[in-house]
Amino acid sequence: MKKSVLLGILLFGFLGSAQPIEWMSLDEALAAQKENPKKIIMDVYTKWCGPCKLLDRKTFANPYVSAYISEHYYAVKFNAEGQEEIKFYGNTFTNPNYDPKRKGRNGTHQFTQFLGVTGYPTMIFISETGDPIMPVVGYHSPQQLELYLKLIKQGDYQVFSTAEDFDNYRKNFVPRFKG
Repeated sequence: MKKSVLLGILLFGFLGSAQPIEWMSLDEALAAQKENPKKIIMDVYTKWCGPCKLLDRKTFANPYVSAYISEHYYAVKFNAEGQEEIKFYGNTFTNPNYDPKRKGRNGTHQFTQFLGVTGYPTMIFISETGDPIMPVVGYHSPQQLELYLKLIKQGDYQVFSTAEDFDNYRKNFVPRFKG
C-alpha cells in the first residue's frame, strides 16, 4: 500500500512538472541528429487550422505526450504556409507565393508539397538518417497519437507488409497515456 501511494506521488510529481515540448526548426533537428541520433516528429500546421490548434492544446500539451516526445524525438514545428527557407535532400524549398499582407490562408510552401501533405495538421516522422518514414494526417488524441509515437520509435512499422498487419497492430495496441 505504501509503495503504491509513494509511486503515485512520484508519478504525479513527474507528470505535474513535465515540461512542454521544445520545438525546433528542421535545420536544428537535423544538426542535433548528427550529435545524438533520434527520430524527428514534424508538426506541419497552418495558422488558420482549427484541428492544428486543438492538437497543440489537447495533445501536445498532454504531459504523457510531451514527456515521451521530449525523450525519444526531436520535435519540429513547420508552418505549411510560412516563408521559412528549408534545405532538405540537397534542395532548397521556399514559398514564392507567400503574401505577408494576407490574413488567413496563404500560399503553400514548396516543402509542404514535397512532403505530399494533403491536409492539416499532418505529423511527418523522419528517421535518424533524415529519411521520411510516414505521415499521420489529422487531429489525434493523446491515446491515438501514442500508437504512432511508439510504433515509429520502436521500429515496428518496418515489419508491416500489408494494411492488415497495421490494422492488427492497431487493434491489439493498449494505450497507456492518460487524459
